[in-house]
Amino acid sequence: MFKKILIANRGEIAVRIVEACRRLEVRSVAVYSEADEDALHKRLADEAICCGPARATDSYLDVARIVGLAKQVGADAIHPGYGFLSENAEFARTVTEAGIVFIGPTPEVIGAMGLKIAARERMIEAGVPIVPGGEQITDAEEACRAAAEIGYPVLVKASAGGGGRGMRRVDDESQLAAALERAASEAEAAFGDGTVYLEKCLIRPRHIEIQIMADSTGHTIHFGERECSIQRRHQKLIEEAPAFGMTPELRASMGDAAVRAARAVGYVGAGTCEFLVDARGEFFFLEMNTRIQVEHPVTEAVANVDLVDLQIRMAAGEALSIAQEEVSISGHAIEARIYAEDPEKNFIPSPGPIVAWVAPSGPGIRLDSGFEGGQTVSSHYDPMIAKLIVSGRDREEALARLTAALEVFTIAGIRTGLPFLRRVCENGVFREGAYDTAFIENEMADGLGPLDGDLRDLVLAVVAHRAAAIDPGAASRFEVALPKADAVLAEVLGDNVRLGETEIPLDLLSDGNAIVTITHREAPFRITVVARKKGGFDVGLRDRVLRVKCSAVHEVRIPSNRG
Repeated sequence: MFKKILIANRGEIAVRIVEACRRLEVRSVAVYSEADEDALHKRLADEAICCGPARATDSYLDVARIVGLAKQVGADAIHPGYGFLSENAEFARTVTEAGIVFIGPTPEVIGAMGLKIAARERMIEAGVPIVPGGEQITDAEEACRAAAEIGYPVLVKASAGGGGRGMRRVDDESQLAAALERAASEAEAAFGDGTVYLEKCLIRPRHIEIQIMADSTGHTIHFGERECSIQRRHQKLIEEAPAFGMTPELRASMGDAAVRAARAVGYVGAGTCEFLVDARGEFFFLEMNTRIQVEHPVTEAVANVDLVDLQIRMAAGEALSIAQEEVSISGHAIEARIYAEDPEKNFIPSPGPIVAWVAPSGPGIRLDSGFEGGQTVSSHYDPMIAKLIVSGRDREEALARLTAALEVFTIAGIRTGLPFLRRVCENGVFREGAYDTAFIENEMADGLGPLDGDLRDLVLAVVAHRAAAIDPGAASRFEVALPKADAVLAEVLGDNVRLGETEIPLDLLSDGNAIVTITHREAPFRITVVARKKGGFDVGLRDRVLRVKCSAVHEVRIPSNRG
């Protein structure tokens, strides 16, 4: 086993690897950028060393710097986590040539599976079903011929791509030339490779992936599937296992295809084969991720396995002691990714300081987080801040735990996906489980309705009360307004607030820095209230965040003319 592992990553996955190292009694070394000086992974690791400025290209993505730091601290292995350099063949090669073990497959395997066109060709040779298409496209005329042969709609995809970048859907020939240009340009900017190809666009498929593990002798097994169909901008948001309607026969067929895919390239370590499954239950290879996945915890929950532990052991040359027939799937697990983003503005990132953080806990609840209250989410990196994983005896129990945990989970100071995830849990299609990759577009596209009158008045009253508390004695009367609404005069009268002619009693159960708990309709009601630098407040409710205007109304004293 290794003596010291340098973790070439940050955030929750770096924390996860630190924990795995601790259980294996291996010293962990965190790298951190200047923007991550107060990062959780830095504080939890046995050692920590700065890897450069905030910009990722000058720190976490700097191959020479990361390998140099590993030599400096005496690390005998590097764990890349996911993202950043995890699927960079040149990084893996540089690590290996430096006499350090790369915890992952060989550079040759990463290169072979990272280029989608080459990977598809290998899968055909291995007898793994693939989506029609796949030939490299060099010009618009060739693309038109290929699209006509495949049949519209088609996807223009980057050969070196991933995460939805360099991908465009094309419904007819009139859209093709522009889509090719945009996809190639985006792929060149993101991956340094503008090569694109066409692939048949399956209508409303499900996105299901298979977790595999392989040792250096070629012994390869799978740990079943994960359902990953709930996505925004082609990026996963919620994952669960087992998949809805999965039969033992389909699991065995998909698992066998994933194992064949891994063996075809001499894979070692943890990996994932992603498939699209159509309405008839036919599945098609999509891509192989040559790293640990973000969503690996759901498999850990239902297969009772520590995938990061196994991944490290495989890299250390240990034999995989588990036979395929010994793998057992039981119970149900769901993971919800918590991003610092604004779902009401097309999920744009929302960096900034976390001023309050209340995390859920209890039976069947696991939280993998790279942050805690008081830290700042940087604009330089991916906005995912935590993963909430719940498990239960069946999907009904897991879903009940997810719903309850999301109600408790409170983050103030930044916009997050929590309100959106709570609404997903209320959706009938999601609760049934029979959803596909079009779920968000088809089920969550409708905007939020207006607040009911009682809740609207309560929000305005709480804002006025908080404004008065920030600067006691400065003002007691305020003009407050919800977005796209007229201002209302609010007068603070102790624990009550008069709105116009109506007096609102505020039954304050607790009033923390940013979290206020009050009685609403005879039950405790938690909201977050955070003052904005430019004036007003961000008010977080369970299903939305409102930007509420608030300005003090000062009495105007008219000078007396009596002399």
